[in-house]
Amino acid sequence: MLRETFATRYVTPLREGGSLPGIVEAEDLGTYVMKFTGAGQGRKSLVAEVICGGLARRLGLRVPELVCLELDPVIGLSEPDQEVQQLLKSSAGVNLGMDFLPGSIGFDPLAFGVDAAEAGRVVWFDALVNNVDRSWRNPNLLVWHGDLWLIDHGAALIWHHNWPTAAASAARPYDASDHALAPFGPDVAAAAAELAPLVTEETLADTLADVPDAWLADEPGFAGPGEVRAAYAEVLAARAASVHERVVLGEPTPDRGSRAPGWLTSWPHRRGDAVASGRKDGTR
Repeated sequence: MLRETFATRYVTPLREGGSLPGIVEAEDLGTYVMKFTGAGQGRKSLVAEVICGGLARRLGLRVPELVCLELDPVIGLSEPDQEVQQLLKSSAGVNLGMDFLPGSIGFDPLAFGVDAAEAGRVVWFDALVNNVDRSWRNPNLLVWHGDLWLIDHGAALIWHHNWPTAAASAARPYDASDHALAPFGPDVAAAAAELAPLVTEETLADTLADVPDAWLADEPGFAGPGEVRAAYAEVLAARAASVHERVVLGEPTPDRGSRAPGWLTSWPHRRGDAVASGRKDGTR
C-alpha cells in the first residue's frame, strides 16, 4: 500500500497542467504535487499514475515517490481563484501526492545524453503501459542530480477507458517514432529481455494493491475492485510478453517545433503537470 499522509497547506496551483495540480505541504514535512480526484480527467488518471509509477519503480526506473494524500478542503479557503476552490471542494478525501523534486530541470535532448540501454528501458516501459504522452513535444522527463526521472503517467493505460476492448489492446503496436528518446537508438530488445521477466503475477499484484479501493469502485462491468485489478493484470501481463515485437521506431512527424522548448528555459518547466509529476525530486 502507498504511504499515507495529510495535506496541511495548499501552496500554489500549477496552472500549466491540464488537470490543475497543486503544490501542497504535508504533515510529514514533505512537499508534494497533488493530483485531485475532482479534476476533469477523473480518478482514472490517478489510477494510471499509481499503476505506472509503482510498476516503473519495481522495474528499476526512476519515478517520484507516490503517496495517498488526504485532503481537507478547508486548507484552500484562502485561495482566491474560484476554480481552485471548487476543485478542492470536490476532492475531499484521498488524493494522489507526488514527491516534489526541487531543482530538477526538464529533459533537453541537446544537453543530456541517454545511452541506448536506458533509452530502450524507457521506451519498452512506455510501450508496456501504452503511454502516449512522452513525445518530443512533451517529454515528461526530468533530470535531477544527473539522472533521468519519469513523470506524468496519467494519460497511460488508455485502454482502461473502454474495458470491452482492453484485451485486444495487448496485441496492438506501439508507435515510438515521436518518443522523446527515439533519437538515442533505444535497444528495446535488450530492455524486453531484462524487464519482461520481472513483470510477474506477484509484481503486478503488489503494484495494483497500491491503488485505493475507492478509485476502483463502481467500475461498470465489474463486481468490485478485485475484479478490476485482475483485468489490469491480465492486459499488462499479455503486453509484457511480446509488446517489444510491435514497437515501431519510424521517422518522427515533420512538424517538429522549436529546438529551444519553453519548458527548458522556464521553471517550473513543462505544463505544471511535469512539475507535478515530478516529485521534483526525491529530496524534500
